[in-house]
Amino acid sequence: KVTAYRLSDGAEVWNVDLPSSVCETPANPTPDGKVVVFHHERPDNERGNQCNRMRMIDLKTGKQGWSKELDEPGDRDNTFIVYSAISGDVLSVARNMQAITYRMEDGSKLYEIPREHRNKCVPDDVAGGDGRLLVTSDCMIAVDRSKNYGQVRELDPRTGKVLWRYRMKTGWSFGSLISMDPVVFTTYNNEDTARDWRITVLDPKGKHRTTFDARTKGFEHCAGEGAGGNIQPCRGTGVGKGLIMLGGTEQVGAYDLKTGKFLWGIKSDELRRLYPLRAEDGRSMLIYEAATSSRPGRTFLMGPRGAGTETNVVKHPVATAPYEYEMSMGHTAYVDGRLVLTSTIVSGDENRKPVREARMLSFAPSAS
Repeated sequence: KVTAYRLSDGAEVWNVDLPSSVCETPANPTPDGKVVVFHHERPDNERGNQCNRMRMIDLKTGKQGWSKELDEPGDRDNTFIVYSAISGDVLSVARNMQAITYRMEDGSKLYEIPREHRNKCVPDDVAGGDGRLLVTSDCMIAVDRSKNYGQVRELDPRTGKVLWRYRMKTGWSFGSLISMDPVVFTTYNNEDTARDWRITVLDPKGKHRTTFDARTKGFEHCAGEGAGGNIQPCRGTGVGKGLIMLGGTEQVGAYDLKTGKFLWGIKSDELRRLYPLRAEDGRSMLIYEAATSSRPGRTFLMGPRGAGTETNVVKHPVATAPYEYEMSMGHTAYVDGRLVLTSTIVSGDENRKPVREARMLSFAPSAS
């Protein structure tokens, strides 16, 4: 089931029943609010259940549009892991080392995204947003992973024309996308995917601008999420007003977008998780401090001088602290002056103790 809730009060607006469980969704909808969800071919949880059904839904109304089976390209018997992205009115799907695009309007096929370098560079993931399409590839030159490398290219979503191409250095691969515009992403060492990673910034033409190592300040890759899986989004990160913002641990910090130089950061005295929400004027940052099991979180503004410049924006209620704490490892969004928290995993147990499981929480300043 897909359910929509009104942001202002949490009331259910519409819901759509699906014949089976959802297995993939793009990170962004179309500009007019449409999305494609992927669900399994069967309602059971048995092995061999393919993630190969696509269904378009209008997020504004809950009205269902076209639906079709994902049956090309590649072997349909191996469609277990699917990655998707929406770029304007184009849907891109990557699976089984192949990628294809569709028209969002009717689900018709546009074009296949080709392999490159004599089939040695194969598409492995896609990212969308801001009307742009990025395609990442693994370039498998040798059995030895230290000799392979990753590649990212920007395509014109409607025509498939390659606008630019950027190759990682030998032995390194594309990790996760931090920002689509400008393009900022992580890379990782093929021989140490868990610990050895960097952040790279490209200019508008896909040329290298800077690369820096955020590990020296104690930051973790995408707030502790390792490389692999969906490249979009990278949890606990953000870009805005010339800043690259990192968080998701007990600290949050800002780097200069052009140079990669560390500018400022703070640590939580109570070892609470801190998440950057949005860059503000004067290189300030809006930050979410996660709840503990007994104390609620808060949303506050902090300037580049760090400690002593805090201004509380929203003090979260004590009554919701247990629910908020359960979502501390989930996703955060800041929309129209309102913080939204969602769980990454929902068990479906309505009688869960000590608190009933919440799917979504939202906080906003009280009306003046």
